[in-house]
Amino acid sequence: MRTNSIQKFLLAAIFLAVPASCFAGIDVSITIAPPVLPVYTQPIIPGDGYIWTPGYWAYGPDGYFWVPGTWVLPPRVGFLWTPGYWGFAGGFYGWHAGYWGPHVGFYGGVNYGFGYVGVGFLGGRWEGGHFAYNTAVANVNTTVIHNTYIDRTVINNTTVNRTSFNGPNGVQAQPTPQERIAMNESHVAPTGVQMSHEQAARADRGQLASVNHGRPANPAVSHPFTAANHGPAAPTPQAARPQQPQAQAHPQPQPQARPQPQAQAKPQAKPPAHPANEEHH
Repeated sequence: MRTNSIQKFLLAAIFLAVPASCFAGIDVSITIAPPVLPVYTQPIIPGDGYIWTPGYWAYGPDGYFWVPGTWVLPPRVGFLWTPGYWGFAGGFYGWHAGYWGPHVGFYGGVNYGFGYVGVGFLGGRWEGGHFAYNTAVANVNTTVIHNTYIDRTVINNTTVNRTSFNGPNGVQAQPTPQERIAMNESHVAPTGVQMSHEQAARADRGQLASVNHGRPANPAVSHPFTAANHGPAAPTPQAARPQQPQAQAHPQPQPQARPQPQAQAKPQAKPPAHPANEEHH
């Protein structure tokens, strides 16, 4: 109990020493560093309108577990994803939760790859009401999705940094003026699909760092995990712009004519045994 109280006191001191905006969204703080980021391949985009959200190490009762990178739909048009990140200060690693907003904020300078190079997002951009994808970093089937462009200047082939946290012995980065503005904008929390995705990853022991030793079996998936089966959710047709299901033309059931009872043949009257006009001799 005494050790726990001391840790809480030190953490409170950190909050007083550092601007509150830098700690906005901290969900958990621990004394163990997260593993390095695993190397993986981005799965192909499942449909138009999806935005890539990189994988990350989350922390649960059994330690660190990997939440796979996946494609998700933004909560509204024009919003971008700011990934969460671990920040180290005063002996503690604090998790800064990710969020949706009109601009990408500070995510610790961590290079998550696929457009999240430490500052901003270079994997795509909003063009009016549509999202355009930079195929230099995004795995997009251009025969199906045509709102694309190519910007190869964002590819970093020289520096490979898999460090997963910000701070001493980690990534040394501070928010830029633009990122500070974005941090103070109105944000939207992760969607229900994203939360279910993380909960399903937590329930999968194969995602635990203590089990996979930093090499998760599912580093990235095309569709988010579902809590029901710990596997990718089924794709949603036309998910970029959900449409109301169109009424399909089904033949209207016609009232069937009830079968009319057939007139039964009436038995012929048998001739009387002794016809009236029969003469008896």
